[in-house]
Amino acid sequence: MAAGTSNLRQQQYGQKRSMAALGYAACALAGALWSTGFLFGKIALGAMNSTHMVLYRFLFASLALLPVLRRPQFTRPEWAQLLAASLLGVPVQFLTQFYGLSLTTVSHAALMVGTMPGILALGATIFAGERLPLPGWLALAGSSAGIVLIVLSGGHAAGGHGTGAGPTLEGDLLVVVSLLLSLGWLLWNKALVRRHSALQVTAWGLLAGTAMLVVWVLGRDVLGGRPLPPVRGVSAAAWWSLVASGVLCTAATSVLWNWGMRHVPASRAAVFLNIEPALGSALGIWLLGDHLGAMAWVGGGLILVAAVVLTRLEPGDVSLVLE
Repeated sequence: MAAGTSNLRQQQYGQKRSMAALGYAACALAGALWSTGFLFGKIALGAMNSTHMVLYRFLFASLALLPVLRRPQFTRPEWAQLLAASLLGVPVQFLTQFYGLSLTTVSHAALMVGTMPGILALGATIFAGERLPLPGWLALAGSSAGIVLIVLSGGHAAGGHGTGAGPTLEGDLLVVVSLLLSLGWLLWNKALVRRHSALQVTAWGLLAGTAMLVVWVLGRDVLGGRPLPPVRGVSAAAWWSLVASGVLCTAATSVLWNWGMRHVPASRAAVFLNIEPALGSALGIWLLGDHLGAMAWVGGGLILVAAVVLTRLEPGDVSLVLE
């Protein structure tokens, strides 16, 4: 009897560990897809302002998620939580972030995103009761240091992807503010996906946020006498960038991230957010023909080591990971 119970527990533990591994893989893929967001955004910003660019991005994301929608099963308190998360995660966060991007360079925006793992780990520790041991904090610090080395080694031109504008303190700080705002979206969604399908939480959350965005942008344009979102005169490259931003960088990444966060603690998943600025900077280097120097290789090594350390630690908050 005791042996049978022990074998069952070992089997359940093995299954939970496997799901945790898949959760880490989902977060890593989300980080990789997110890494292209600033690049696509900068291309689209050449044809329209940041407000219209964000609106089109989320309209395409919503269209991609329509086929997977199912009848919602949220309670009233959960609807309130979902709508609050959507408000922070879509119109407030993204309008702030991409307005900041319009004022700075891709390399500087990517560098600012490197602060997100620390923000998320701290927020998860304070608000979600997760515990991260000292080696985990050191790994996050090392990963963030790797981001700095990679971005600084890139040798980006001041204009950043041909925008003709250099970095500004205002733009950099607005990107950081957007990351602070996203903390509520990440943690509220983590709570919801414990009780509901990550796909449905993502789909309904993005649709609700997009509806808020439509009301805000069109109301602002009409009441303020501003031009409406452009349709004609937008290049094919800009349209394809908007489609990719919506489908790959928004819809797909949100589903992957929310599903992954169901199986791993936010403080551990935080390291995979560093893939975004790391790979984003690398894409800029390749596309701009910059040299990948020794600092970039060292930075990439720090990120890899940090990812291994964080995923192999025996979690003190195992109940949060495996429940």
